[in-house]
Order: sequence, then C-alpha cells, then structure tokens
Amino acid sequence: MEPLTEAEIRASFVNCSKGEAKGLTLPARTEEIRWSDLDFLAWRDPRAPQRAYLVTRHEGDVVGMSLRATDPPKSRLRSGMCGLCMTTHGLIDVALFSARRAGKSGKDGNTLGLYVCANLRCSDYLRGKLKPDTPQPNETVTLDERIGRLEAKLHRFVEQVLETR
Repeated sequence: MEPLTEAEIRASFVNCSKGEAKGLTLPARTEEIRWSDLDFLAWRDPRAPQRAYLVTRHEGDVVGMSLRATDPPKSRLRSGMCGLCMTTHGLIDVALFSARRAGKSGKDGNTLGLYVCANLRCSDYLRGKLKPDTPQPNETVTLDERIGRLEAKLHRFVEQVLETR
C-alpha cells in the first residue's frame, strides 16, 4: 500500500461524520507504519475495542470505513475463516465487523458485515509473518494470487458499502 498522511486518512472516511473522523484514534504516526507490508490499513481503537477502522485505495481514491466488531464468542472449540485472507482461526480470533453503508442508506441504519481476522492483521497472515494457532489448509496458489484474491474481496466489500440504493 502506498503511504498516506494523517489528513488523507481522516478525509477518506465514507460512513461516518467529519467530526467522528477527526476524533478517531489513529494506529500510529503515519511515518512509523510499514506501508510496504500492507494491503490495507486497519486497526482497532485502543480506547473502544469494539470500534475498528479500515482504509484502502479503491478505484484511484482513498476510502476509509468505520467498523463495529461483535463480541467474541465464549467457545474456542470451533474455528472460523477470515473472509479476506482466508486464514482459519479459532472462533475467538475471527470477528464479524459491520460497516454502515455510505450516505442516506447508512444514516437509515443499513449495514454490511464481513468476518475478518479479529486483530485485522490479514496482510501479516498472508505473508507468513504471523502464524495462526489453527492448522491451515494447503493452498497451491502463489502469494501474488492470494494477495489478488484478498484485494478482490476487499474491493467488493468497499463497493457494497459505497453502493446507494
């Protein structure tokens, strides 16, 4: 991912007010972020762990989304799969993140959801920098193909959030 400034990140949010975007907690100083290791920028708010944010490039624009995470399940006995990087985790390590739709539809309460790695570190799992606790299925696709798959899934989700009905 190409580097972004704090101002670009704050201005990118499509499903929250400018005031909310101005007040959100950024993950780190932008010059400290390892941009080359990221397919998208995402983080959970340390002051409100159920809040999360995701910023990506989409059709030449920077698009940011405010997300809300569900409470983690009590059971560790089952597993779940991230809808972006396709990493299998124990159920507690996958969260349903919901995003309000952009525009009037979102103001009317319409949301979309996606199961994602609870720590939002899909890029690290994809590149083998983080290893999940759950055994993974063998994949025969290359890293570039897996990155392309993640980007396609993310862009579909962004398109759905931006879609006005």
